[in-house]
Amino acid sequence: MQRYGSVIKVKPESLAAYKKYHAAVWPEVLAMIRRCNIRNYSIFLKDDFLFGYFEYHGEDYAADMAKMAADPKTQEWWAVMMPMQKPLETRSAGEWWANMEEVFHAD
Repeated sequence: MQRYGSVIKVKPESLAAYKKYHAAVWPEVLAMIRRCNIRNYSIFLKDDFLFGYFEYHGEDYAADMAKMAADPKTQEWWAVMMPMQKPLETRSAGEWWANMEEVFHAD
């Protein structure tokens, strides 16, 4: 299992809609997340920052992320979410949510 953390901003004018969508995530999107070996997925909010955390239980992260990205319902969900978000300027090339380095973990 590999832990992942990432961060992005939510546009203040979109916060209410963002929370509303995430209170009832589309079942097809949740099913795809699970099929892509993601477990224990959470998104936290502080001010206008969203922090995402999940655990990956698969064997080929790149292949699973490609499978998720190719899913039409996931693409539809992302098309709704992306206008509500503001990526960090310091993110790496190709990232939407900026990946974070894990510097500490304790069980």
